[in-house]
Amino acid sequence: MNKIRAAITGVHGWVPEDVLTNAELEKMVDTTDEWIMTRTGIKERHILKGEGKGTSVLGVGAVKGLLEKTGTSPDEIDMLICATVTPDMQFPATANIISHHCGIKNAFSFDMNAACSGFLYALVTASKFVESGTHKKVIVVGADKMSSIVDYQDRATCVIFGDGGGAFLLEPTTEECGIMDSMMHTDGSGMIHLHQKAGGSAKPPTHDTIDAREHYIYQEGQAVFKFAVTNMADVAAAIMEKNQLKPEDIAWLVPHQANMRIIEATARRMGIQKDQVMINIERFGNTTNGTLPLCVWEWENQLRKGDNIVLAAFGGGFTWGSIWLKWAYDPK
Repeated sequence: MNKIRAAITGVHGWVPEDVLTNAELEKMVDTTDEWIMTRTGIKERHILKGEGKGTSVLGVGAVKGLLEKTGTSPDEIDMLICATVTPDMQFPATANIISHHCGIKNAFSFDMNAACSGFLYALVTASKFVESGTHKKVIVVGADKMSSIVDYQDRATCVIFGDGGGAFLLEPTTEECGIMDSMMHTDGSGMIHLHQKAGGSAKPPTHDTIDAREHYIYQEGQAVFKFAVTNMADVAAAIMEKNQLKPEDIAWLVPHQANMRIIEATARRMGIQKDQVMINIERFGNTTNGTLPLCVWEWENQLRKGDNIVLAAFGGGFTWGSIWLKWAYDPK
């Protein structure tokens, strides 16, 4: 019996219309376009505006587009995972809300939180259900409304993040394609360098936590950069070595879009050229769980069946990992 693998059979992305440029940020905090571009590579980012609009809006846009372009009925979906750090609310899961608004009624759905590595974690988790033979059509959504937890008085973090999301459809295949291997890691000692101080059960919301601006992203930039640039690059190179892949075997690197310098360091560590790297950080910034599917969505028409693709990410926790997959279809 041939081995069953989880193949990506469709991808779609969605970003809100409103754009926050570096020029506008210059009027909000003590920063400049040159400072932002030099340190991050970001020129602009999309922001979801409107009362009552949460991350599910991004996920619904991605999933509805995915269903339409793949000709898939909502009733065919039997599982949906949403990777996010900015759920609409503590409960129910944002995945449940997305499923409801997309008419998906025959699936079980849940959220997954591994910070910026969440989409990778969710993709690996979903692939196991497909590989087991129990699930035939699984959607993995990565979406975040990062503007909801960004302190626009903190110039170190407010320039980095944007809002957006994307979704993959996974289906079983016995061909030599799909998700081939993965390597996932966690180091909980990194928590002190990147977290949200208040709002959880350890420090519930109070007037004091709100006044102290503790419901926003807290990041020690240098420490996070040091860990990210090493670990994301190392794990991308490690999955190549484990599977005896050479630089010339790799069609594309899909890196988490956190920082241009981290992306470049990962490509160097893998021994690949810049034209083998998907980069859209300049236009979208760091959309956390949205970065990887947004990249693949934008590059979909350039992908060919059998292409070796490495996905790599690093996030708070610390969490990091890489996936090696073979693309499953030619451009539609």
